[in-house]
Amino acid sequence: MTTFPLSGRRPNLPSLTGARWWAAMAVFLLHALIFLAVYPFQRSELFATIHSFVPMQLGSAGVTFFFVLSGFLIYWSNSSVRGAGDILYYCRRRFTKIYPMHWVALILFVAASATVTREGAGLNVDFAMDFSRLELWLPNALLIHTWNPNWALLGGLNVPSWSLGAEMLFYLSFPFLVPLVNRLRGRGHWAAFWGLFALLLGVALTVHLVFAGGWETENAFVARLWEMDVSPVAEPHADPVWFAQESIPVHMAYFFSYYFPLSRLAEFFLGCVMAKMVSEGIFRNTNLAAPMVGLALSFAATWFVPVALKMAVVMLVPMCLIVGTLAVRDLEGLSGRIASPRAVLLGNISFAFYMVQYPVMVALQRYVIAGHQWGFVGWLCCAVAAFILSVILAWLMFTFIDDPLMKATSRGPRRPRKKANPLVRDLAVVMGR
Repeated sequence: MTTFPLSGRRPNLPSLTGARWWAAMAVFLLHALIFLAVYPFQRSELFATIHSFVPMQLGSAGVTFFFVLSGFLIYWSNSSVRGAGDILYYCRRRFTKIYPMHWVALILFVAASATVTREGAGLNVDFAMDFSRLELWLPNALLIHTWNPNWALLGGLNVPSWSLGAEMLFYLSFPFLVPLVNRLRGRGHWAAFWGLFALLLGVALTVHLVFAGGWETENAFVARLWEMDVSPVAEPHADPVWFAQESIPVHMAYFFSYYFPLSRLAEFFLGCVMAKMVSEGIFRNTNLAAPMVGLALSFAATWFVPVALKMAVVMLVPMCLIVGTLAVRDLEGLSGRIASPRAVLLGNISFAFYMVQYPVMVALQRYVIAGHQWGFVGWLCCAVAAFILSVILAWLMFTFIDDPLMKATSRGPRRPRKKANPLVRDLAVVMGR
């Protein structure tokens, strides 16, 4: 297998791009189940049964994959970051990737959650939240809301944006910690890998013991909040009642093991270490079946461990091995369908798809679902509609916002040219060059 030095351009890894789509789909499936408040289905035993097979940790598996993949790809493209010019260029690219799409999705949520009524010849718009309360919306806009264990912040506005708060910590810490990754040699790579995993496991166990973490997560969201048979006008997290509350208690073991950015930092750097092992030919596995079986077994184990472990740590090692294996398969020319042009396109729009799905569900709740009584088939039709609309919006956002902005900031820092040796220059003149 070919190895790749720290400096220089490394090859693209289309399988990892294609895999992003499936992680986004896992998140969408969970969100469609808990955010589309279709009644009386959502209060039925059928819903409870489905939710037992599509639990909270399905969505968290997708997020864990994103965090590991983020570390892998950031290292793959930026492992030689050094100096003020490199760091400024790197930060500009990361901010451009995250904030514009986040703000667009935030605006879409605000529009979707607003109530529009006609008064005489004009229209009256009532927003779900009071924008004079800076303490509720400004932390979300700046992506610092996940540092505060207040569910009014975590569960308000565009709910999936919580993961971007962790991503910003990952990105900002990378230039300062990547030299430690670059210093790894030989067996030190695996020592660092297992050391980081042990650190995450220790944090999760500590959180479980300190905060008396329970075992169940089905009440982390409020899908079955109301005792009613008619679908509500607003999904709870987009209801004015939600934003009227000063503070909402959080399951602290759940918060510190899942939402708190520092608790997730090592996942990102596990991805970085895996990227270095792949680039240096230390990790060479091309058999995808083994890590996939490991992921299936670890996912099954989430039913039997506490909250602090089930949402990320248990599935982490097979996630890392899957990411590394997909990368090696690309380098060895064994990509398969997951690297097809269609799969890569879906992977490219997956970030926008992840960001826009909740605003789409909020809009469907208000303008389609509200006031109706539907069972499973009604919910399924709404979920399909949310999927189609989210894909269309995601493609538009990627095509006209994300991709153009990233291309506009793709020019790297200027590096000073080395002055030519006078003897070489004069020899070139003599030879007519």
